[in-house]
Amino acid sequence: MVERIAPEQPRELSGAWNDTDSRLASEDMARGLLGWADNYALKHMRPPTLVVGQVRDLTRERISVATFVGDMGRALVESRRVTFVASGEERHGARDERKDQDHNATEETRKPMGRELGADYLLSGTISAIVDRSVMAEVRYYQVDLALIDLADNSKAWVGQKKIKKMVRRPASWDTELTGDIEREPQHFASHGSRDETARAFRIQRWECTRPGAFPSCN
Repeated sequence: MVERIAPEQPRELSGAWNDTDSRLASEDMARGLLGWADNYALKHMRPPTLVVGQVRDLTRERISVATFVGDMGRALVESRRVTFVASGEERHGARDERKDQDHNATEETRKPMGRELGADYLLSGTISAIVDRSVMAEVRYYQVDLALIDLADNSKAWVGQKKIKKMVRRPASWDTELTGDIEREPQHFASHGSRDETARAFRIQRWECTRPGAFPSCN
C-alpha cells in the first residue's frame, strides 16, 4: 500500500538522516548566515556575494548533500539579503551557452564573455555522524559544519554548526530476529561465493559486538 503524505510532514522510520533533518539544518544555518550577511551589508553598503563550494558527506549513510544545499540556497536567495553566483559546474554550462551564442545568436541578444560577477566568499562544509549502538537501542548524532571562506585571503568570515541527536529504540523481538537471520544465512550464502561468506562473517561479528559483555576486539 502506498500512502501520500505532505512533504513537510515529519516521518521517522529508521532514525537515519532524512528530509526533516535536512530542512531543520538548512533553516538553522540560513538564519545564522543571514545575521552575518546583515552586518556585512551595513559595513559595505551592499550584500555579500557567495558561491557554494563542496559540502562533504563524512557519514556512512550516503546522505543527499544536494538536498541540504538546495534547501539552504533557496532560503538565502529568497531572503534577498545575499547574492548567489553559479557554482563551478553551473558556470561551465553557462559559459558553453555563451560560446554557442557567439556563433548562433543575433548580435542584439547574445551575451558577451568576461562579464561574470565574482564571489566574495566560498561556502563549504561537512556533515558528520556518530552512532552509539546497543542491542535494544542506538543514539544517532549528526553534526553539520559550514564556513564562509574569504576568497581574497582564505580567512574564515563565518562558521556555523547544527547538531541533531536521535534516540532509536528497537522492539524486544529485534534481538531474536537478528540472531534468527544469522542462523538462517548459511543456506542463503552457500551458493554465492567468498564475497557473501565475508559479508556473513561481518554481520555475525557486528551482532556479537552488540551483545552485553562484548569481546575486547570490538572496542
